[in-house]
Amino acid sequence: MPSTAAPSVMTPSWHHLLFLHWPVEPDAVRALLPSGVELELFGGQAYVSFVPFTMKEVRPHPLLRFAPGHYRFENFHEANVRTYVRCGEESGVWFFSLDAASAPAVCAARAWFRLPYFYADIRLRRQKSEIEYSLRRRWPAPLPATCRIRYSPIGSPAPAKIGALEHFLVERYTLFSRSRGQLFRGRVQHEPYQIQPVELHRCEETCLAAAGIARPDISPIAHYARRVQTQIFPLERVELS
Repeated sequence: MPSTAAPSVMTPSWHHLLFLHWPVEPDAVRALLPSGVELELFGGQAYVSFVPFTMKEVRPHPLLRFAPGHYRFENFHEANVRTYVRCGEESGVWFFSLDAASAPAVCAARAWFRLPYFYADIRLRRQKSEIEYSLRRRWPAPLPATCRIRYSPIGSPAPAKIGALEHFLVERYTLFSRSRGQLFRGRVQHEPYQIQPVELHRCEETCLAAAGIARPDISPIAHYARRVQTQIFPLERVELS
């Protein structure tokens, strides 16, 4: 994972991460990326992913560490639509959308991280080994953007093998964003995910379509990670040569 000399601005934990990945036509995704960001392929294939999960202990600091409790966000569900990119020699992700069930967090993330966050009603229900996740975007557009997913993690948790497709898809520690013509880079650090296979019982979503992505009508590649503790670092400007 990349290192950074800057202090972290948040140390949330991420829970119940479901990674759903679809192969897509490279040119269709490439057309959605800004200049300075290149689509990264695995074996000549492009991928897009839908990743629902839960954020916990979301306490921005140091700027908001003395703010009233309702500004600390704490715990909320989130889901993102992303693809895999490079900027120069560095690999990362490009987010097309990030839906979160916290309006203050959405407003803060749009301002601080220059990311396309949306406010959504999101529910997660656990019953024995089964997890059900539902989402309906409230604002802003594009609408509608929804999902209804039900799945069961199976097998034993283990880190992804370096060089394998699952490692390419899940082990990403850098994001890129663009605002007012300027490209930015954000970094996160955590231990490698302990991932498990997934038995997918139901998968209905329109978040990719809302982002302008036509996904194939096939079952996604699916992985699950129970929990990871993270450090999130401030954005840095990317100077393109």
